[in-house]
Amino acid sequence: MAAEPASSGPQMRVNSRRSYNVVHPVDIETPPLPSPAPASSPDVYREVKHFKKWVVWLIPVFVVANVIMFIITMYVNNCPKNSINCIATFLGRFSFQPFKENPLLGPSSSTLQKMGALDVNKVVHRHQGWLLITCNWLHGGVFHLLANMLSLLVIGYRLEQEFGFVRIGLIYVISGLGGSLLSSLFIQTNISVGASGALFGLLGAMLSELITNWTIYASKFGALFTLLIVIAINLAVGILPHVDNFAHIGGFLSGFFLGFVFLIRPQFGWVNQRYGPPGYASSQAKSKFKTYQCILWVLSVIILIVGFTVGLVMLLRGVDANKHCSWCHYLSCVPTSRWSCKTEPAYCTSSQTGNQLLLTCSSNGKNGTYTLANASSSQIQGLCSQLCS
Repeated sequence: MAAEPASSGPQMRVNSRRSYNVVHPVDIETPPLPSPAPASSPDVYREVKHFKKWVVWLIPVFVVANVIMFIITMYVNNCPKNSINCIATFLGRFSFQPFKENPLLGPSSSTLQKMGALDVNKVVHRHQGWLLITCNWLHGGVFHLLANMLSLLVIGYRLEQEFGFVRIGLIYVISGLGGSLLSSLFIQTNISVGASGALFGLLGAMLSELITNWTIYASKFGALFTLLIVIAINLAVGILPHVDNFAHIGGFLSGFFLGFVFLIRPQFGWVNQRYGPPGYASSQAKSKFKTYQCILWVLSVIILIVGFTVGLVMLLRGVDANKHCSWCHYLSCVPTSRWSCKTEPAYCTSSQTGNQLLLTCSSNGKNGTYTLANASSSQIQGLCSQLCS
């Protein structure tokens, strides 16, 4: 969608983070455990706790929070006051920006910036680090919001049901931060919004959960193949223009390693041995976790700490990762004969003569004359975006 430069100038492109629906490939099938001990035994609670189904409430709360933030953003946007042409004017101040400015049916880029969109210039030079988090709760338009929230319900509901709100909530928030961090290192001239970095984190956690809990899955290779196909399709969509695939990749990698840390389950042999009925005896003592689970846990913790630390240091020092990786930009957009990956800011020069406003787009040289007295900066910004699109 349209967006504006981080430093100055009326208008530029916003990278919307998209995500698509995915389905957890297989339910965990647990073999029957020994008969439970009497209700007074504390072991019963602990045995059920390892594999119980949780009541899902956090994911719906996240969905509601994102919807509320979008409504507030549209209220602040107030298109009739700040733009000449609006879509769905019957909505009043909740009407959408012109389609040429924002094809996702949403607010202007300047409004998104006011509400906390990711702006690398503000993070580095104005020390507004919270933008790495707030951008995950904003969306570029109705289409963007619907796609992400439907995906969140499909992915998040099953994960929260199996692992609880604490672990899934942590993965969601930290993955969103990881997506914003990688996006900031590679896309430094555009603003970015969207929850798809966090959503890809949940998708990555599903993959690592399958790997670390490999022995308790039925149809292991079928589940792995299905999940890999879903991941590949979602990441492939990110090579289209105006989609922030770096946020997808950063969120996915964060969630992948977080899954090894938070979604590890004890092996059944240990559960049966520890919580079996009186008289139950195992031929061989079982450890709570398998060796490979412990190794993956340790390696993931190290990678996460090092990765986030190095990424934050590079960002705060103003490092442009594109200068150290000449081909990495293809991970976010691959140019073809059908579209271009150029996302230069849309600058316009303006002159006001009475009620006549003359704009000239610096990128394509187009001129536009508008009848508008005392045009505000927001109105000029919107008109410039349409003229340069």
